[in-house]
Amino acid sequence: MKKRILIVVTNRDHYISEDKKTGLWLSELTHFYDIFEKEGYQQDIVSPLGGDIPLDPRSLSSMGMDKSAKKKYEDPEFMKLLKNTKATKDVDWQDYDAVYYTGGHGVMWDFPEDKHIQEINKNMYENGKVVAAVCHGYCGLLETKLSDGKYLVDGKKLTGFSWNEEVLAMVSKQMPYNVEEEMKKRGANYQKHFLPFIPKVVVDKNLITGQNPNSAKKTAQAVLGFLNATP
Repeated sequence: MKKRILIVVTNRDHYISEDKKTGLWLSELTHFYDIFEKEGYQQDIVSPLGGDIPLDPRSLSSMGMDKSAKKKYEDPEFMKLLKNTKATKDVDWQDYDAVYYTGGHGVMWDFPEDKHIQEINKNMYENGKVVAAVCHGYCGLLETKLSDGKYLVDGKKLTGFSWNEEVLAMVSKQMPYNVEEEMKKRGANYQKHFLPFIPKVVVDKNLITGQNPNSAKKTAQAVLGFLNATP
């Protein structure tokens, strides 16, 4: 049976200030999706609330809209997948071999608050399935506790969007918290590239994380490698 991928995206469309818009960073989805689409995997896109998915306006700019994102943005069938997503509460983790959390700043609000995300993470991780995230997607790991009561990230090597990158992106004042520091407080062995916005992927057994939007493709390749090596 072909392996299946669960992709989780945000429903949140604004920062602290409602007039400052955010949402899914499109290329973080498309770079990952392209690789597994080519391999013939089934991919299901879900969100905490279900329904329509907002796109971060900056991800649609010339800076964020690369060939992959542009092709999918202009594909009505693909965009339809983002108009009517299932909710995480309607997902059975047992149906999937990997879960992948995309970024965009909206996830800082709705991913940690979603108890269904935490259950998906706990069960998939403890059963040897892949738990993966890129950029701000690692916010989905913040509040996950395992059966022993410890945080999933405790003692694990991981990466995600750094505070330095938030400052350079000129959005640090719109952040509800410093996720890099919150990860460290939970015992994570946080790692980052010594230069901002350079691709970096960290693999710690079945936990696979990428630092920033430019890391999405390499994150997907690492997930694919793990799945191909798993019976």
